[in-house]
Amino acid sequence: MFASAAAASPVLRFSSTTPPLAPLHRPFRRWLPSVRCSLAADPGVRAPPELVDSILSKVKGTDRGVLLPKDGHQEVADVALQLGKYCIDEPVKSPLIFGEWEVVYCSVPTSPGGLYRTPLGRLIFKTDEMIQVVEAPDVVRNKVSFSVFGLEGAVSLKGKLNVLDSKWIQVIFEAPELKVGSLGFQYGGESEVKLEITYVDEKIRLGKGSRGSLFVFLRRG
Repeated sequence: MFASAAAASPVLRFSSTTPPLAPLHRPFRRWLPSVRCSLAADPGVRAPPELVDSILSKVKGTDRGVLLPKDGHQEVADVALQLGKYCIDEPVKSPLIFGEWEVVYCSVPTSPGGLYRTPLGRLIFKTDEMIQVVEAPDVVRNKVSFSVFGLEGAVSLKGKLNVLDSKWIQVIFEAPELKVGSLGFQYGGESEVKLEITYVDEKIRLGKGSRGSLFVFLRRG
């Protein structure tokens, strides 16, 4: 659900040519049902706490996965696969998806943040936070905060969440907004991202993008 910042249109697109948390430009809008959830969290078997702690420990201090070697990414993927076995039924309908989340890992560095997260982009822009807020019933807000040449900046996206099936969601984002210091403006157009929720609990959420990128979100607060 997070977008990137491309040159033509600089949370939250997930590729080097798309805005921050990974929207793709779409030629037309399709109607899709809005997300609905029950009032209580889904019952079911909880994942062993050591699995949750393991995946968080593997991504800690890696600049959201950028500093991990290939075998490190594989270890994260292996734990994510184990956690997926404990995923609740129909996670898209669970209130657990709502809240404020921090992107702590992505298997593809440029997926959350786009050009800001390329090797050159990381030299210029120091990423401070990558936050995604999911608000009931169907609002997603992605924000990448950074500093550049001593100025604070951020790229923000607001989107509408639609349910595709029991695990897949689509978010249609409005044009992103860029702020650097006291300056701010919108650029580009609408975009979209699709994400499969492979695991969610009170602490973490795992997602897989339509192109296979693995994301680890940590709940804030």
